Amino acid sequence: MKREFKFILINLVCLLLSLTICLSAAMAVPAAPNPAKTQQTEGNQGLKPAPKDGAGSKSSSASQLETTAETAILMDYSSGQILFDKNMHQPRPMASVTKLMTMLLICEAEAQGKIKMTDKVVVSEHAAGMGGSQIFLEPGEEMTAKELLISIATGSANDASVAMAEQIAGSEEAFVAMMNDKAKEMGLKNTHFSNPTGLPADNHYTSAYDMAQILRECLRYPLFREVSAIYEYDLRGGEFKLWNTNKLLKWYPGADAGKTGWTNEASYCLAASAKRDGLRLVSVVLGCPMPRTHFQETIKLFNYGFARYKAVNLAEAGQVIKEMKVGKGEVDKVKVITKDPVGMVVPKGQEKFVQGKINLPDMLDAPVKKGQVIGNYVLTKDGREVLKVDLVAARDVKKASPLQLLNDMLDRVYSLD
Repeated sequence: MKREFKFILINLVCLLLSLTICLSAAMAVPAAPNPAKTQQTEGNQGLKPAPKDGAGSKSSSASQLETTAETAILMDYSSGQILFDKNMHQPRPMASVTKLMTMLLICEAEAQGKIKMTDKVVVSEHAAGMGGSQIFLEPGEEMTAKELLISIATGSANDASVAMAEQIAGSEEAFVAMMNDKAKEMGLKNTHFSNPTGLPADNHYTSAYDMAQILRECLRYPLFREVSAIYEYDLRGGEFKLWNTNKLLKWYPGADAGKTGWTNEASYCLAASAKRDGLRLVSVVLGCPMPRTHFQETIKLFNYGFARYKAVNLAEAGQVIKEMKVGKGEVDKVKVITKDPVGMVVPKGQEKFVQGKINLPDMLDAPVKKGQVIGNYVLTKDGREVLKVDLVAARDVKKASPLQLLNDMLDRVYSLD
C-alpha cells in the first residue's frame, strides 16, 4: 500500500513539474508582431517628406522604380510635377552638367539683345588655358559666339565656356556671380557655382531638383534646343570634329536635349530631356557609379514616365489665347498670351478628368504694358484646381492722344450713316 501511494505521489510531482515547465515556456515566447505596425515601420524607411517648395509631389508608385544614381528626379517639363525622385534635394558635385547654367545665361543674353550669335569672340590666354574637355583654343583666336556655344553644348568645351563667360560678363569671376544670382532668382536652395565649367572646385554643388529646374528654364529658349540637339559638328572648317557627349540623342527615341558630366568627385551625371506624344519629361541623375550608367539610369526613368503617364496640354507658353478690345488706346486690340505652358501629366486613363477655364475681362482700357497680367488659365482635375497660369498682354498699348480719340469718335459717328 505504501509502495502504491509512493508511486502515485511521484507521478503527481512529475505531472506538476511538467505543467510548471510548459507554463514557463509559454510565458517566455514573445508576442507575435502586429502586421500593420511592421508594415508601417518598413514603409516609413523609404518615404521622404513632400517638397516644401511646392514644386510637385512624387507618385505613390515611384517605389516600384530603383536607380543606382545617388540622387535622381523625373519631372514633367510643362507643369513641374515630380513623377519620381531619389534624394532630390541632396547637394552633390555636378561636373560638366554645370554648363547648363552657363548656356542658360548665354541664351538669355542673346534673347535680351546683349550679344549676337554672329559676334566675334577673341579668346583670352586664361580661357585658352582651361584643362579637361576642350576644343584647344589658342590665345587671340577668334570664333563666333554661335560656334563657341555649339562647342559647349556638344563637346562640353571648358575653354569655350570661359571664353563666353568673359564675353558676357567681362571676367570669369563676374560670370560666376551672375550664375549664382540666377540660381537665387530661380529659388534654387541647394545650388552654388564656383566656375562655369564644372571642373572640381570647393563650394560647387547642386541637387537633382535644382538642376531639373535649370534644364526646364533652358528649354524655354529655342537657341538652346537647337544647339543641344546637335549630335555632330564640323569646327574650324571641318578640321575639328565635335561629337555630342549626350549619346541619348542617338540611343533614345525622343531625346533632344541635355548635358553630361563626369569627374572623380561627381561620378557620372546626366540631365536630359525627351518628348513623346506631347509629353516632355526632364530627368536628372547625379552620382552614377560606372561608365554609361548615367545613360542607362536615365533611360530607365524615361521608360517609366512614358509608360505610365499621359500629357494633357492645353496651351504652349506664349500661345495666343484671345485678341481683346482696348479702349482709348493707340490701337483697338491686343493679343493675350500664356506666360507659361498650360498643361499637366496624369496617369494614363485619367485625361478625361482634366478641364481648363479661361478667366478674362470683357475689355481693357489703355495704357496696357507688355507682360501685364490680364487674367488666368486655370486647370482643374476632379474639380480641384491644380494649376493657374497668368495670361498677359503680348505688347504695349499706349493711350491715344486727344486728337486720335476725337478722330475715332468721328469715325464711329460717320459709320452710323
